[in-house]
Amino acid sequence: MSNVYVKNCCIGSGIPKICVPIVATNLREIFSQARGMQRKNFDLIEWRIDRFADFHDINMVRRASRILHGILDDQPFILTFRTIGEGGKQPIEPEYYVELYRTAIEEHLVDMIDVELFIGDEIVKELTDLAHSHGMPVIISNHDFDRTPPHEELIARMKHAESVGADILKIAVMPKDKHDVLELLYATEQMSRESDCPLITMSMGQSGIISRLSGEIFGSAVTFGTIGAASAPGQIDLDSLRMVLQLLHKHI
Repeated sequence: MSNVYVKNCCIGSGIPKICVPIVATNLREIFSQARGMQRKNFDLIEWRIDRFADFHDINMVRRASRILHGILDDQPFILTFRTIGEGGKQPIEPEYYVELYRTAIEEHLVDMIDVELFIGDEIVKELTDLAHSHGMPVIISNHDFDRTPPHEELIARMKHAESVGADILKIAVMPKDKHDVLELLYATEQMSRESDCPLITMSMGQSGIISRLSGEIFGSAVTFGTIGAASAPGQIDLDSLRMVLQLLHKHI
């Protein structure tokens, strides 16, 4: 597995990096949530821009980005617009999805982007190529809130993401039972041996919590913790997550 570097963060080796989501809906809440993150021990920020009520206004996106950078300027930022089909909060037209990401890339509003695998290969390739031309890493992601696909499909989705230019592969699935959690961990371990890309994988919900803690064992390089509101079911509060990751790291 190769490492991906963004600012002062190395993704792909050692203890899994902790990403904290910003899910605020307006500028005041963004300011408040970011201030609450100061002096906290985490590695990455994911700005869930689909939660931002004014995401359709490019100037408001610029302004919000400046606020975030001004408060947490050392932390690497990931821009994510999660579509409704993959757990997001607001609809978006494909044309504006491209415009939003293009603006973020070309104006360096963020440090990394998360592009959904099933938004369409043409869009994925366009945005990935553009990001790479600006020296920006790309996460290509897939979220299934209904089920855990079979092992072969999990592997196929991640390999598809790699084939269209991902620097980091992300997949999140919903388990129906313990076997589904094991299926996700099995696919993670296999892909960690077969791919050069760092992985971000998780089994969501309460029964999948172990997948958010055991990334260093099975091959997932990033996990998500919370300071306040969560962005997906099963996320763990930052302090508890850090403690468990450090404990596992010490004994591995």
